Amino acid sequence: MVSRFRVTAVAVIAALSLAACGASSEDSPSSYERAQTVNPEGGRPGPPATGEAADEAAAGEQEASSQPVSTFAVDVDTASYGYAKRQLMAGQRPAASSIRPEEFVNSFQQGYRQPSGDGFAVSADGARLPKTHQNSGDTARLLRVGLQTRDEPDGQRLDASLTFVVDVSGSMAEPGKLDLVKSGLHTLVDQLRTTDSVALIAYSDEAEVLRQMTPVRDRSALHGAIDRLRVAGSTNLQAGLRLGYETARKAFRSGSTNRVILLSDGLPNVGSTNATSLVREVQEAAAKQITMMGVGVGSDYGDKFMEELADKGDGYVVYVSDSAEANKVFVEQLPATLAVRALDAKAQVEFDPAAVVSYRLIGYENRTLSASAFRNDRVDGGEVGPGHAVTALYALHLRPGAEGHLADVRVRWQDPRTREASEQNLSVTVASLDREFASATPPVQVCYTAAYFAEVLRASQYAGEVRLDDLLRLAQRQAEGDRQVAELADAIQAAMKLYR
Repeated sequence: MVSRFRVTAVAVIAALSLAACGASSEDSPSSYERAQTVNPEGGRPGPPATGEAADEAAAGEQEASSQPVSTFAVDVDTASYGYAKRQLMAGQRPAASSIRPEEFVNSFQQGYRQPSGDGFAVSADGARLPKTHQNSGDTARLLRVGLQTRDEPDGQRLDASLTFVVDVSGSMAEPGKLDLVKSGLHTLVDQLRTTDSVALIAYSDEAEVLRQMTPVRDRSALHGAIDRLRVAGSTNLQAGLRLGYETARKAFRSGSTNRVILLSDGLPNVGSTNATSLVREVQEAAAKQITMMGVGVGSDYGDKFMEELADKGDGYVVYVSDSAEANKVFVEQLPATLAVRALDAKAQVEFDPAAVVSYRLIGYENRTLSASAFRNDRVDGGEVGPGHAVTALYALHLRPGAEGHLADVRVRWQDPRTREASEQNLSVTVASLDREFASATPPVQVCYTAAYFAEVLRASQYAGEVRLDDLLRLAQRQAEGDRQVAELADAIQAAMKLYR
């Protein structure tokens, strides 16, 4: 299953291509012909991406006439963007394989309307592409699909039983790792309700229970346990997770939120270091209604490993690089989203071949599902908490003169208490995407900027369709009064020095 903050929508997804102008798919250039690597200074694009970057990049556009349906598990992870931003600001290039565009997009506020009840409100809008976008043409469009859950009313969430599994191995001695974790845990204990409970596990060569499940009303005992976290030894993540889930199972509270929260740099080197075997253990625990969250820290960070663990553990993963982000995660996000609004959430977009020649879902490569999996409730989807938004961006190539019906958007999820499945639908028209990019809503413009920035960083075949200096101008235009977008502009500016 997938997560809440990731983004895991998911999941979210086969990255497909922004089609160029033309009357039909036969008239438009092929994906290979349009595949280019980026030249951030402008000028002529380079050759098609190859190697690992190309393998991890988008799969190419889909023809609506032969494959009109796009299905994915929703994902709310954001760790990929947080880690990439830290590396860029430190003067380092992120690994192309660590870049997931959907997590870049889901890192920003979207402004969707909330539903009146449980489940999702579905939104869809978009625009033409900006004039600076290469190979766009008059028939190219951007579609933003948004899924939004309702905020949790104050005092109405379920009590929570949280088992924190903290990496205290030698690699966590780096400034900005264990010190951030300890500060965040102290703050969280002060924020939780007295009816919540917390357990604390530390692991290095072996795992140790520093505090069994303890009601938060005994805050002094929990603060004392957090103060006992000390760096030493190797990284036996397997032992830590096993003891963490064992502790969570013993203290399982029916009718409550039961979660294991792993705080680590994701770099195991003792015990099982195979993600597949560890994921299997996490999956088994998740089936017992214990979900997982990953909090990644450090400049040296096992992003892919943490993402897979959280995905299979019915959870999500976030990345914390400094005290401001730690405060956001431990003070704002975690307490507000301990409850679960939707389990096994999946989204499906069915394009009308009479209006759409081809489409591409940007990102979500590891979240794509078959069309038949949408209503198969045995197939894993994503977990989404209260007040959270999931965004999927599609690049479309319309038929010349297309009008009327464009697509149908569907989302399906299970009630976390009853496991009863529900669906919500929305019909989208061509006219809703017809505005010029400059007059599109600020969230649409930010989504485009973040998504194509990710395409540049992962050297995908679509990276050459944009230039970093153009993306920087777009980010700066929307940055006034928005700290998150200002940080995006800073990250793009840092990348311009590295991707020459």
